[in-house]
Amino acid sequence: MTSVPLLSRSALDRAEELRSDTDALRAGWADAQVLKVNHRGQVRIDDTDLVLEPATTLGDEPVAGAVFLGRREGRHLWAVRVPAMIGQLGDLRMVGHRLDDSSAGILTTAVAVLNWHDSAGFSAVDGAPTTPTVSGWSRHSVSTGHEEFPRTDPAIICLVHDGADRVLLARNGNWPERRYSVLAGFVEAGESLEACVAREIAEEVGVEVRDIRYLGSQPWPFPRSVMIGFSAVADPDAPLTFADGEIAEAHWFARDEVREALALGDWTSPADARLLVPGSVSIARGMLEAWAS
Repeated sequence: MTSVPLLSRSALDRAEELRSDTDALRAGWADAQVLKVNHRGQVRIDDTDLVLEPATTLGDEPVAGAVFLGRREGRHLWAVRVPAMIGQLGDLRMVGHRLDDSSAGILTTAVAVLNWHDSAGFSAVDGAPTTPTVSGWSRHSVSTGHEEFPRTDPAIICLVHDGADRVLLARNGNWPERRYSVLAGFVEAGESLEACVAREIAEEVGVEVRDIRYLGSQPWPFPRSVMIGFSAVADPDAPLTFADGEIAEAHWFARDEVREALALGDWTSPADARLLVPGSVSIARGMLEAWAS
């Protein structure tokens, strides 16, 4: 990697020591700001930044369901799920590349934690309803008091190359034609990251890989993952098979072809090209840029 993945940038002071300090949170509420997020992960934006609103628009003290994100410029910062919003809206995929480090960290964190709350209304241990605690950073079972924390699902993403000038890219069966990316998959229970790389590549395209190397990571709150990037080497003459049905097609592309695709932009490009690659908000883009250069 030649640069930090866009969604890994964060200058947010999470102020974890304040999450359980009810008095401090109440005192900071009067001057606090809140980021409102709808159920599609969209927020209000202006041309270059997030639109934050006074927290007091929600009430005189911290409201149930709000998540304390931390501090920015000395002010407390919260996030809350709202049913609808008006104005100019955008989500992480649309505006992540336009945000500075602080705002990127704010939006990524807000979306990740709120997505977890949406699916954590009942305890995974006893099935009882749960209620938010620790200013949104845990939930307690109303039956047993069992505490659960925001869940993150680890996934590997791997740039497979031949050790020279070719890279293996694949198209998911749900993607339009010509849209390709590097291979990825979720880590299974009891599995190391490196073992996951080898298994996923074998399952998805039927080739064995070697020289597995860590590249970097990026939060990916869609809905609650972290993408852990690797590179690996494979034999370009090995036959490609798509046993698990997830991959529709895969091909080896030359370095010059990848450079041309990067120059065209991303998947939204209208160009009639054989290859289109992901946009800058994805760690896959950074991996391809580093390899291409």
